[in-house]
Amino acid sequence: MRLCFLVEEQYRHDGMPLDVIRQLGSWGHRVDVLWPGRSLIPISEAIQAGSHDAWVLKTVSGGPGLTLLEAAASVGLTTVNDVRAIRGVRDKALAAVIARRSGLPVPVTYAAARPEEFAEIPEAEFPLVVKPADGSSGRAVRLVATPDRLLDPVETAGAGDPGAPGGGLLIAQPYVPNSGTDLKVYSVAGELYATERCSPLHPAHAVRERQVPLTPDIARITAEIGTVFGLDLYGVDILLGPDGPVVVDINDFPSFRQVPDAVARVSAAILDLARHGRAGQAAGPAAGQPAAGPVAAKPGAAAAPAAPPFTAPPVPRPSRPAASIGGGR
Repeated sequence: MRLCFLVEEQYRHDGMPLDVIRQLGSWGHRVDVLWPGRSLIPISEAIQAGSHDAWVLKTVSGGPGLTLLEAAASVGLTTVNDVRAIRGVRDKALAAVIARRSGLPVPVTYAAARPEEFAEIPEAEFPLVVKPADGSSGRAVRLVATPDRLLDPVETAGAGDPGAPGGGLLIAQPYVPNSGTDLKVYSVAGELYATERCSPLHPAHAVRERQVPLTPDIARITAEIGTVFGLDLYGVDILLGPDGPVVVDINDFPSFRQVPDAVARVSAAILDLARHGRAGQAAGPAAGQPAAGPVAAKPGAAAAPAAPPFTAPPVPRPSRPAASIGGGR
């Protein structure tokens, strides 16, 4: 097969996806790599129907790679994940609306262009977690204890980097009391893996990042997110709050840290999706559109990953109409 990866500057030294690219190459597949953040791309020639079996994106939220992936989809090329699904989760304000409408456990969400606008939120809902709607990798996420702290300086590490948040929409959600440990659940085309790690809001809380057992309730929520948003390779951040699990973030093509044999599993899933489309279908749905329940990825011919600890059960198809997410982020 011939694949094209779009890899942005932030990930040029990361094992995910570079190790996946090497693995696919070692299995005999041709992999072209485009670097949208630091190279000239002749899009009229590079993006043509039939040029590749699939295009794969590893990018920061606000980077230029998503536009190129959309261009590939516009000429009929398969994308991993489905490009409409990526749009649905890259914009955290949009993702919150889709998720809440679909009955997923997400916090009440407010949006504003300036942090001072959040002062209109009742003080009883503070503390708030405030973050950019186009943020990624925990950048500029902060806990605001009271309305008078909304204008406190924000950590600017990484500002100016391609895709770094700045100047766009902000979202705010009431803080969910928790132990300081985040649960990160990864889905590799239907195979689910749970890990725990330190919350970015509680850096002093010592947590050893490790794989943990996946409960049926968390598995159901994670699988339903894949169905609602039309995702195949994704991660979900979940907090175990006083009233049960709460979804606080969704990421397309995450790091898959602590997933056993992650490189082989993700590589095999990409090949399967390139051959068959999303979850074995010819085309993927837009975020919020009914979709088939997730299924386990088929391994590549040259490597057969071991059985996963949990494979999500099929989730019933929602009867709601598709959400329109074709606009900008």
